[in-house]
This record gives sequence, structure tokens and C-alpha cells, in this order.
Amino acid sequence: MKSPVRAKKHLGQHFLTDSTVSERMAAALEIKADTRILEIGPGTAALTTFLFGGNLKLVEIDKESVEFLKNAYPNLVGKIIEGDFLKMELADIFDNEEFTLCGNFPYNISSQILFKTLDNRELIPVCVGMFQKEVAMRIASGPKNKDYGILSVLIQAYYEVEYLFTVSEGSFNPPPKVKSGVLKLVRKRTDWEDVPFSELKKIVKIAFNQRRKTLRNALKGTVDESLLQSLGFDRNRAEELSVADFLILTRKWIESR
Repeated sequence: MKSPVRAKKHLGQHFLTDSTVSERMAAALEIKADTRILEIGPGTAALTTFLFGGNLKLVEIDKESVEFLKNAYPNLVGKIIEGDFLKMELADIFDNEEFTLCGNFPYNISSQILFKTLDNRELIPVCVGMFQKEVAMRIASGPKNKDYGILSVLIQAYYEVEYLFTVSEGSFNPPPKVKSGVLKLVRKRTDWEDVPFSELKKIVKIAFNQRRKTLRNALKGTVDESLLQSLGFDRNRAEELSVADFLILTRKWIESR
């Protein structure tokens, strides 16, 4: 079936056409009448039509999609924010109130969407998103696993991650060359608010950028070897440390400076 909007490669558009997938994603949001929802990249409204029960706003960068949505769904007029999610001040969208984030995220910016979510985690208690399956597996992965990496640690430091289901290539128009995975992130209470996200990100990135090296070598010049030894991490590789281990390491590193 021909899409009412032309998919644009530079925007990473693959329009969802499987209503069962949309319904399952919406169900995971547990929408109530007062649930504030922000959908990223509604495209042709495949997911949007299942979100009407909440206080809904949409962010769409594609002018053609915006025109289609306004014409096909007059009730969305006034709810569509035309622009780039990555450049928006998220506190302004619902007057500094918390909201649920969702969407069939473009593969080419999905990691950036997650980093923006982390930077605004006080506003976003829940996120249900579609990712390239490989990325979704990475985010949900635990230690001592080849998929475990920077995104795994940083997301899991602040959110409980649940891999909900896999979506086949045929559920989209045009079909992507890879499968997709749907994740649900639920913000968790944390005892680590004293550890700045920027500092945690710095340590995690340096550690995983040389993941085959022991932390003693990977973090050389950043973290003193004696600190790593005192924590018993000096002979470990990055993938062997749990999320809590990285938070402990970052806290101790800050204290030692």
C-alpha cells in the first residue's frame, strides 16, 4: 500500500504500517486521561491514533507529514510541534510538567534521543520507543555480554529497561534492512543523585572506548591506578563492571580529585 507521505532517507523515515505493533506499544504506555504524552516523529499517525486517550502532543520535523496530519486528523491541529526534537527545550512543552515519551524513533538519531532523555530525566518518567533491534538489545544488555556498553550503563543507571518485543522488517513502509525492537524505560529511584551524569558519562565512555583493555590501562591518565586497586577494578575490563560498579567508581573518582 502506498504511503500518503513520501519517506525521506535523510530523515531515516520508515513508516509503521502494522496496527498490532502500534496497539502493543500504546498498551505499554498505560494511558490515562491525564497522561501527558509526547510522540516523536508521528509520520503518518500509525501509532498516534492509539494515543488519543491522553494529553497528546507531537514533534515532527517533516513538513509533508505535518500537512498530512493536520488534514487527516483535524483534532491534532494545535498539538503538533514542527521542529527538531534534539534542539527543543523539553521543559517548555508541558509547562515543566512530567510527560511520557514515545515513538517509532528514526534509527539515525535514536541514541541522541536517549541522551536527551537522560539529560531531561526529571521530566520523563516513562519512555516506550522503537529502535533498531541491535541498539535495543545493547540498551537492555547486562554485564559480561558483548552487547553491554556505554548506552547500557548510562540508561540503566536511571531507568529500568524492559525489552518488550521484536518487530519484523515487513511492518514498515519502506521496509528497513534490519529488525526493530521495542523497549520500555521506567525511571527508577536512585541513591546516586550526587554523581553528576556528565562525570558518569565521561568515565563510562573512556572505559568502553578501549573495552579490550583492563580498566587500569583504559582509564590511565584519568583515574589513578591506586583508586582502581582499592575498589578491586584494576584488572577488570569495562564489560565486567555492573552499573552500580560504574557509579561507585565515578563517585570515588570525584571524591579523590
